[in-house]
Amino acid sequence: MTQEDDDLDTLVRNRIRALRVAQGWSLDELASRANISQSSLSRIENGQRRLALDQLVTLARALDTSLDQLVEVATDEVISNPMIDGVHGLRRWSIRAEPGMSIMRLRLTEPPPENPARLRAHTGREWLVVLSGTAVLMLGTKRYRIETNQSAEFPTMLPHAIGSAGGPADVLGIFDREARRGHRQDGQDERQG
Repeated sequence: MTQEDDDLDTLVRNRIRALRVAQGWSLDELASRANISQSSLSRIENGQRRLALDQLVTLARALDTSLDQLVEVATDEVISNPMIDGVHGLRRWSIRAEPGMSIMRLRLTEPPPENPARLRAHTGREWLVVLSGTAVLMLGTKRYRIETNQSAEFPTMLPHAIGSAGGPADVLGIFDREARRGHRQDGQDERQG
């Protein structure tokens, strides 16, 4: 084993223990949930037993996490700079999320389109939180004002668009896999929903 392998091994063992403790579970409780013996789990956590992929999958499920998250290596990418789209008045910050989910911080500077033909619909679900300013969500034939610290959740099969009201609005948008795919296929910016 290389030093890198040893480091990953230690990291995974520490995560298993930390997640178990965070849930308030004893060794016996997690072992029962993962359908392994308490002594096997103890040896896994203490580095006295080899980590096997099948056990890692089972432990990840029992800990309500994914195998990817359990073995994820720390990254040096702690700070992210915005991607600036001057044409549409957008500033986007990518944030790491669950597999399939996308989270973007957007600065909205334009109102949503008034023309219903410019509203888009696609599969998926979206959530948004207004961090500052006021956003306007066009959802079908309805218009919603969303103030700072308010949020909205909606199925994207409803025709929709989002913009600002009376000045810039900073919004945290959360897109499930299908909604994000719909935005990419449309080739349009997130400002419109």
